[in-house]
Amino acid sequence: MVTRITVIGMGYVGIPCAALLADVPDFMVTGLQRRSKRSGWKIEHLNAGKSPFEGDEPGLDELIAKVVAKGTFKVTDDVEVLKESDIILIDVQTPTDEKHVPQYDSLKEVSRQIGERIKKGTMVVVESTVAPGTTQNIVQKIIEEHSGMKGGEDFDLAFAYERVMPGKLIHNIVNLPRIVGGINSKSAKRAVAMYSKIVKAAVHETDILTAEVSKTIENAYRDVNIAFANEMALVCESLGVNIYEIITLVNELPSRMMLIPGSGVGGHCLPKDTWLLRHGLNEYGSQKMEARFISLAREINNHMPVHMASLIEDVLEKKGVKIQDATVVILGVAYLENSDDTRNTPALTLINTLEEMGAKVVLHDPYVQTWDLTTHEIVRDLYAAVKEADCLVLVTRHKDYNNLDFAKLGETMRTRTFVDGRNVYKGEQLVQYDFEYRAIGKVGLK
Repeated sequence: MVTRITVIGMGYVGIPCAALLADVPDFMVTGLQRRSKRSGWKIEHLNAGKSPFEGDEPGLDELIAKVVAKGTFKVTDDVEVLKESDIILIDVQTPTDEKHVPQYDSLKEVSRQIGERIKKGTMVVVESTVAPGTTQNIVQKIIEEHSGMKGGEDFDLAFAYERVMPGKLIHNIVNLPRIVGGINSKSAKRAVAMYSKIVKAAVHETDILTAEVSKTIENAYRDVNIAFANEMALVCESLGVNIYEIITLVNELPSRMMLIPGSGVGGHCLPKDTWLLRHGLNEYGSQKMEARFISLAREINNHMPVHMASLIEDVLEKKGVKIQDATVVILGVAYLENSDDTRNTPALTLINTLEEMGAKVVLHDPYVQTWDLTTHEIVRDLYAAVKEADCLVLVTRHKDYNNLDFAKLGETMRTRTFVDGRNVYKGEQLVQYDFEYRAIGKVGLK
C-alpha cells in the first residue's frame, strides 16, 4: 500500500527529509513549494533531479537524482496535493522580527491550507522550529477551525525537530537521534514509526511540549557556550593574552570543553531559537520571566561583528589609513564554512557597521551566488575583489581561504592589512609579507 507524503517547504530541512523519505519503499513524496521570485525556481530545479544548494552536501545530489528518476519524488506549487496526503510535514520558515517576536505568517498560512484540505486519518508533523506551545495553540487550532476535525481523533499531530546543518544535511538526519512529540500517544508512535524508516539512531518518543522545549533549549545552550567563548576572547584581548592557548590549557581538564570564539553567530537556528524559547515562556508559561542569561548571550554574540569592525579600524590606523578612506574586502558572507547559506549571517552586521563608519565594502564568497539582503555584487574572482583593497577580513572559514597566497594578494592590494575572524592564520605567517595582522582573542602574532 502506497503512503503519500507531502513536505511543505523546500529548504535546508524539507529537501533532504523529502528525498530520504522518497527512497523508502511504498512512499511517494511530493514537495510543496510556493512559486515566488526568490525560491520558485527550485520547483523545476528539483524536478530535474538537481539540488539547489551550492555548498558541499555529501550524498544529497545523488539521492535527489535517484528518487526523481524512480518517480517517487516530485515538487509542485499546487496545494491541492494536500487532499490526498496521508502524511504532511511542515518545513516553513519561522523567523523573529526586530523585537524578537515570532513571525508565523507562513506557518499560519500552511496550517490553514492543510485545514481546508486535510482528509480524515492524516498525520501532520511540524518540523519547523517554533516557540514552545505553538504546535497545539496555533497549528492545531487553525487546522481544527478550517477542517471541522479534532486533533488526536480525526487527524494525528506531532512535532519532530531536526538537527540539520549545511554540509551535513543527509548525515545528521540519518545518524543523529530524533526527538518526536505527539499531542497523544497514537500521534507520537505513528511519527516515530515514520522517522524510524530513515533514522539509524534512536528515535525518542515524548509529549509535544517537551519536544518543542527540548529544541529551543538545545540551541540556546549552544548559543550560551559560544557567547562565553566570545566574551572571554574580548577579555584576553584586553589583558594581552592569546585565547586559543588558554582554551587548549582549559580543555586539558576532561570536564571542560570550552568552545572557540569567532566573528559572529549566524544560521537559521541559534540567532532566533533563544527568542522563541523566551516567547513561549512568556506566552504560555505560568509565570513571566526575563530569561536574562540566554538574552545576554544573544547580546554578546550579536556584538562580535561590531567588534570585528573595531579591529579593522585599528589595523588600518597602524598603516596610516582612515576607515572612511578604506576599501575593505569581506572573505565569506555565508554564515557557515563551505556552504552557500546566508541566513542571519554575521557578515551583514559587519557590512552595515563598516559602511556606517564610511568604509567601502567588497564581498567575496566561493559558494554564495546571490544574496538578496544586500545590493553588493558578490565578486567571484578573489584577485579582482582585492584589487586596490586596504584590508582583508576573514569572516567565514571556507576551505578556499585556508591557504591564501599573501605574497600575491599583497601585490594587488593598496594597503596590506588582515583581520582574522576565525583563527585560520598566525600573524607570523603574514608579517613576512608586510601585512599588519589582527585576530579575535589574540594580541601579537601567535
